[in-house]
Amino acid sequence: MVDPGLRQLRRDLPGRRVEAVGRRAKWIVWQLAPAGRLMLHLRMSGHPEVLPEGTTPAKHVHFVLAFDDGRAMHLDDARKFARVLWSPADDPLADLGMEPLSEAFTVEWLTRAMRRRSRRLKPALLDQAFIAGLGNIYTDEALHRARLHPLRATDSLRRPEIERLRAAIRESLETGIRHNGASIDWVYPGGEMQDYFRAYGRTGSPCPECGTPIRRMVVGQRGTHFCPACQRAPRAEASRPARRTGRG
Repeated sequence: MVDPGLRQLRRDLPGRRVEAVGRRAKWIVWQLAPAGRLMLHLRMSGHPEVLPEGTTPAKHVHFVLAFDDGRAMHLDDARKFARVLWSPADDPLADLGMEPLSEAFTVEWLTRAMRRRSRRLKPALLDQAFIAGLGNIYTDEALHRARLHPLRATDSLRRPEIERLRAAIRESLETGIRHNGASIDWVYPGGEMQDYFRAYGRTGSPCPECGTPIRRMVVGQRGTHFCPACQRAPRAEASRPARRTGRG
């Protein structure tokens, strides 16, 4: 796998045929023939758009992929966080974890995976080698739905809690898909999920379940939003103050 420069893409891509376009975790994967994968990660601000070939790129378009049918894909990326990777042969995403919307994501699998070793729950869910595709927003949303504190140990969860967590992860992702994701600011327009957040970004607002103000703390260097009443802290953490901030 390479993080290609323009010269290499101009050398390797012409003449290849798109056989399929799919997804793996947060990557858009273009399967090309006779071989190779072109992978696109939108990060925080990437926005692909298909336009007629020859269209003048907008201000924040940094990558254009032209096709022989007269169309071109423009990647608009105001913050320049998006990534394009090129793999001529191997699958560079093979080491990613379980897809949470797949049939293989069962209660039995999650139980085994959670009990394999003890970790804090939120960092475990954000680990792409464990469960692929969960980000900060949907982890907070899933933990709130499941009524689980972000600092719980993975191997402390009982089966009913794991059942709730599996369902909550899928429900949170499916809700995000229905509402076209979240539009946090102008660089990612069109989403409505921010209007349906239960915990994420709602510091000080009432919990939709019990009315207790949502709190924010930092877990693994990530802002983390939770309800202290619905998501009870583990005993070791409940006896000491969490690191909190007032920012959403």
